[in-house]
Amino acid sequence: MPGFVSSRLASALAAGATAWILTTGVAVAGPADYRFEAVQPHVKAASDTVVAVRLVHLPDNQPVKDAVIFSSKMEMPMPGMAPMATKVSAVKPSNPGEYPFQTDLSMGGSWTLVLAAKVQGETTTITGSVPFMAMK
Repeated sequence: MPGFVSSRLASALAAGATAWILTTGVAVAGPADYRFEAVQPHVKAASDTVVAVRLVHLPDNQPVKDAVIFSSKMEMPMPGMAPMATKVSAVKPSNPGEYPFQTDLSMGGSWTLVLAAKVQGETTTITGSVPFMAMK
């Protein structure tokens, strides 16, 4: 009988500890807690256009200053067919929290920068797309 009581007590303590951890645990951010946004959504159409984005942490509305953007692709949506891609390369940032890219936007119109980033302390990849309008 004493073994039964101690195992029931141990089970109850374990259940209580689990409930406490679940209700007071550390909040973990996820991909939905971030958004990429254009610094300037309207840019000049040129072969060497520089576009810049911010990665914003939504709960505090602050830009993320130490993200590592490891994938970038610039595309122009084409109705009824695959998007037209153009070259894009990262440029050294001049403002903290902004991530600039040089790209060929020779054709005016709507373009989309598709990005993937890692944020320190986050286990998942942050992905997003940012629309730009290239003006002639």
